[in-house]
Amino acid sequence: MPEAQTLKRARQDKAAGKSPTTQAGEFVREEIHHVREGKHGARSAKQAIAIGLSKARRAGVKLPPPPAGSSKRTKQGAESATRAAKRRRAPSARRSRAVTTALKHESRAAASHAALARQARSAAKRRGRSARKAAARKAAKTRKRHLAE
Repeated sequence: MPEAQTLKRARQDKAAGKSPTTQAGEFVREEIHHVREGKHGARSAKQAIAIGLSKARRAGVKLPPPPAGSSKRTKQGAESATRAAKRRRAPSARRSRAVTTALKHESRAAASHAALARQARSAAKRRGRSARKAAARKAAKTRKRHLAE
């Protein structure tokens, strides 16, 4: 279950008219924080992000389905998380405990700055050149705005 503060931030993002991926970013942020504080681990930065996205879907964030190149299992997981948002039933305590126990055995290195930077870089490489250029331009704009404040 996501923390109340995370749900509140995601709702504020929605009210501000921000995209579903921005709303979901709050859940991913929370998950990275959990790994860093030692609540549990993750096999990779990608897994930590996936857990956050799944929590977002379950909380009712209307995220698009995974890209066409994703595995069948990923697509099924996203679909079931979206369905879970529609029914308000407590998750199975036994299953929840099993997942938490398994994650506790994983490393905490998945949420390190280096691992997240590596993940961001590899994700950026999968995008086109023009998309990367646009992202850099947008980042430069916000940078100027922050320096002016």
